[in-house]
Amino acid sequence: MVSWFRRNKPESAAPRRLSTEDLAAAFPDAPAPAGDEVAPTTPPAPVVDTVPAPAEPTTPKSDPAPEAPPAPAGKPGWRERLRGSAFARSFGGLFSRNPRLDDDLLDEIETALLTADVGVTASTQLVESLRKRMKAREFADANALLRALRADLVALLAPVALPLRIDAGRKPFVILTVGVNGVGKTTTIGKLARRYKDEGRALMLAAGDTFRAAAVAQLQAWGERNGVAVVAQGQNADAASVAFDALQAAKSRGVEVLIADTAGRLHTQGGLMEELAKVARVLRKLDPEAPHEVLMVIDGTTGQNAINQVRKFSEKVPVTGLVVTKLDGTAKGGVVFALAREFGIPIRYAGIGERPEDLRVFDAEAFVDALLPESLG
Repeated sequence: MVSWFRRNKPESAAPRRLSTEDLAAAFPDAPAPAGDEVAPTTPPAPVVDTVPAPAEPTTPKSDPAPEAPPAPAGKPGWRERLRGSAFARSFGGLFSRNPRLDDDLLDEIETALLTADVGVTASTQLVESLRKRMKAREFADANALLRALRADLVALLAPVALPLRIDAGRKPFVILTVGVNGVGKTTTIGKLARRYKDEGRALMLAAGDTFRAAAVAQLQAWGERNGVAVVAQGQNADAASVAFDALQAAKSRGVEVLIADTAGRLHTQGGLMEELAKVARVLRKLDPEAPHEVLMVIDGTTGQNAINQVRKFSEKVPVTGLVVTKLDGTAKGGVVFALAREFGIPIRYAGIGERPEDLRVFDAEAFVDALLPESLG
């Protein structure tokens, strides 16, 4: 009887052999034995594939595209960047042959001027002056007429080719930048900051474009890049308050130049235009002569609408200087002549590229020479 119980008693003391599943659960990081595949009980975590895609197995990783170099110094830089304008293309094609000196040539010149946004009044005056001189037999050939046209265009721009002078007696010298949406005001401020910083001037920026979310961050990035302090508040803050705080800070720190940004606004938006006038009034509470320069930024591709923009902005704040941007590429370029004839406001700078060095002090002769062919043929 005793032996029977011994034979049928469970052998609990004997060690139990662990299965492959038990081992996998106890040691999840251990490699599975060959031939045994253990199905995971939960989905595996995603793994970042560092192997190059098979579609391009031998293509090395490309470096970021290098930044475009600035335009060459002097007149060659102007010609390089403006040769693609509608003005340059029209006159390049017109004088690519040796045209006959007659009324048809003058008609073609007038059409080219109008197409390039020089404006009806300025184009008519230029062509009629050439017509009278041609009738008086002042031109021996078309090349002589081309030289006369160049001289007339330079004479139209020379009175407005006045660089901006920082008055050391006005400290800080306050520059208020204005313009419609998308003309490049904030970028122009950043380039001006680089220019004045290179001249050794102490300056400060005011991030007054509080409507556009990225404008404050964009101006702060320019400030960090150039080592310039930026006064800013939150988005949708009162632009006049930002300008006021910036002028107070500039006075206390002995800053030489303060450049204030403003939000882009259409010249047809009466309420926003009144807000711009408010910024100027608030600045005058701290300095009766501020702003010392109202710099309006004009998009060179705008065309004749730029005339209306300048007229409307001048009704709210006295525009004292112009910056014409985006003249490189496909801009027509002729609006510069229309602005000069219509308003006589000094053209301080011209933008002929994306680099800070491409914001050039406006040069009437270099500008005209870049638009007209150097010679016939």
